[in-house]
Amino acid sequence: MSGTTSGTGGTLASLARIGALIRKESYQVLRDPSSIIVGIVMPMLLLILFGYGLSFDVKRVPLAVVMEESSDEARELAAGFSLSEYFSTIDVKTMVDAERLLRTAKIDGIARIPADFARDLALGKAEVQVVVNGTDANTARIVLSYAQGAVGSWSARHQADGRLAAGVPQVAVETRLWFNSANNSQHFLVPGLIVLVMTLIGALLTSLVVAREWERGTFEALFVTPVRPIEILLGKTVPYFVLGMLGLGLSIAGSQVLFNVPMRGSLLLLIFVSSLYLLVALGMGLVISSVTRNQFVSSQITLIVSFLPAMILSGFIFDIRSMPEVVRLISYIFPARYFVSVLQTLFLAGNVWSVVLPNAAVLAGMALLLMTIAVRSTQKSLR
Repeated sequence: MSGTTSGTGGTLASLARIGALIRKESYQVLRDPSSIIVGIVMPMLLLILFGYGLSFDVKRVPLAVVMEESSDEARELAAGFSLSEYFSTIDVKTMVDAERLLRTAKIDGIARIPADFARDLALGKAEVQVVVNGTDANTARIVLSYAQGAVGSWSARHQADGRLAAGVPQVAVETRLWFNSANNSQHFLVPGLIVLVMTLIGALLTSLVVAREWERGTFEALFVTPVRPIEILLGKTVPYFVLGMLGLGLSIAGSQVLFNVPMRGSLLLLIFVSSLYLLVALGMGLVISSVTRNQFVSSQITLIVSFLPAMILSGFIFDIRSMPEVVRLISYIFPARYFVSVLQTLFLAGNVWSVVLPNAAVLAGMALLLMTIAVRSTQKSLR
């Protein structure tokens, strides 16, 4: 009997301790905003990023349609491209104009309906030329298949109407890839990987190292010395800037030696734009670490605002145009989007100034803004 009472009392005491620990941990979570961020906000952000950002569909591809004759057959075929949900067509008069648009990255492909198309169609040997930007090998393959599908659908409709002989391929599609004629996906992926390397070195590593100093109190110890906050930040920035540029050099060497990625643009221009992006990444890491002052939280936030967007919302793997409008607008705030565009252009297309200059200007503005915020946030910690 006494044993049973003792056992019941022990169980009740155990439940009471468990209840107290649950309340204590609950108060601790409520008092620590970082726990709320990591436990609730971060999973939601990841869910939104992966749920809306991941897509292998390519839609609204800007396509120039060059009609070198105005027959009914040519117009109907051109309408097949314009009515497709996969293309956003632009009527262009000559191939010269269309190629200029392709070089300046204003379109991703050209559909050319040649002169004498109707006559050749009647003779059973008509051709349609499709030229696609091969900078992104995966997207290029998809666009080519869409173009072939549009021509195939047009042929099927005409065969159903009895205007073409059934079962006879009346129209041949001539395809050609620009900038990446070998259609090698490594030529497209390696420049994007350089963006990830620069992001890791610049943002993630910097935020962790500086946050560790905040945790240990060594950063505050510097503030009691005559050294100024901007000098502290420069002392933190320069070593990681040099480290990042070394990483860039190794990445470029690897792209040439291991993957034979063509380097058609200026190497000096590439280094200059890369230094701008590295400053952006360093500024981002400094701001995050100065705000959070915690290695774990700093690493999680850096992962969300720099590394994941560099993978998902930069155009490195997934086509941004196929994403919902809201996600496309959000992608403009992430610097990796501009750096990926510049790297792929300089590696595969050359010095296309209309692409390089606007993106470099945005990166320069972001670097200035983030460094200013980093200095101000460090000054605030002195008070």
